[in-house]
Amino acid sequence: MDWLIKNAQIVNEGSVTPGDVLIRNGKIEKIGSNLPLLDDVRVLDAAGRHLFPGAIDDQVHFREPGLTHKGEIYTEAKAAVAGGVTSYMEMPNTSPPAVTQELLEQKYARAAEVSLANFSFYMGTTNRNLDEVLRTDPRTVCGLKIFMGSSTGDMLVDDESMLAEVFAKVKMLIAVHCEEDPMIKENLEKYKAQYGEDIPARLHPLIRSREACYASSSKAVRLAKQHGTRLHILHISTAEETALFDNSIPLREKKITAEACVHHLWFSDADYASKGHFLKWNPAVKTEQDRAAILDAVLDDRIDVVATDHAPHTIEEKQQPYTKAPSGGPLVQHSYVAFLELLRERGVNCAEAARKMAHAPADLFRVEKRGYIREGYWADLVLIDLNKPWKVEKQNLHYKCGWSPFEGVTFSAQVSHTFVNGHLAYANGNFDESVKGKRLLFETN
Repeated sequence: MDWLIKNAQIVNEGSVTPGDVLIRNGKIEKIGSNLPLLDDVRVLDAAGRHLFPGAIDDQVHFREPGLTHKGEIYTEAKAAVAGGVTSYMEMPNTSPPAVTQELLEQKYARAAEVSLANFSFYMGTTNRNLDEVLRTDPRTVCGLKIFMGSSTGDMLVDDESMLAEVFAKVKMLIAVHCEEDPMIKENLEKYKAQYGEDIPARLHPLIRSREACYASSSKAVRLAKQHGTRLHILHISTAEETALFDNSIPLREKKITAEACVHHLWFSDADYASKGHFLKWNPAVKTEQDRAAILDAVLDDRIDVVATDHAPHTIEEKQQPYTKAPSGGPLVQHSYVAFLELLRERGVNCAEAARKMAHAPADLFRVEKRGYIREGYWADLVLIDLNKPWKVEKQNLHYKCGWSPFEGVTFSAQVSHTFVNGHLAYANGNFDESVKGKRLLFETN
């Protein structure tokens, strides 16, 4: 079905301009003013709303295969679309982990069957799978993932020779989780000796400490500079780490890049008192000063993209004692509106949300014909009413796990419609699942 979006405020490439967008065969055919009505094209009047490019989330955990009691590709992709995320890149620490080409392709096949959003999946790295890693196709796979700190799943890469080989031999993007494991283990043992298994949640950022984050991130940067690697450091959580990154060159020329996640931009360690383990992430949410410094780095381009690290766990799992309660939480339904709220508080133009959540990930990963509102590009588009307050409550969540760290928060902006490849997948709370998303493709030159 083809569409003509009329009377929108088009948010694209740093500006907000009134206009219309004609969608044909899944792509943007024409952008202009007062585009004519056509007999075979449905019309959507967007008066009073802003049209953004669909967000590209470069870090999610949708839990399939093997962990589908927490979430699955079908449910979490729907939640993404409801939040204006039209494309996602999913992590390999499932069960089994995606550490062979065969296992990786099984995830792609499953997504093609059930995912309402566009998709890509990272190839996982272990201490022993270099041959499989080197077979990864950079045209059809977003990147490689290395856990340089242990998190959910058992995928820690701590063999120094393996790390050196991967950084030296892999020519595609390497995304890394950076925390220094021996430091974390030492901190954990200290607090277990004091509290046993029921360590207070407020101590999580002292266990997964700032020193552990910086030691690992700086190590990854050194390796990347030594070998000329395309390095992308995920979920920056400390002010110190922001100094590792450069904002003096264009993004497409950068070889070392960074991501900030919504929870590190929104929450601080003061929130552990009310949220407990529902605020437990790896790396940990840290101080108010860290939160502000990370947002500063996002806005001045030391940090390049904003994403979620969406990682659902059940309520029952989160209610366990500290040493058993897993880290992570669901965020992908609320990332666009949460970042827009932060920009509003700072007095920053809403076009910055399009830049950091759509344009920048498209440029960083070299995603083909997505991330912008341009003629000839895929019509991944999101209509948002910037002045329609709504409260996050359990009954309006689409996550399989049934909870959100944003419950009780009132956002100023609300997503009304989401197009994925020109298909109106979401409209005012209703989904049309008749067309699935597509596998992302990447430029390799």
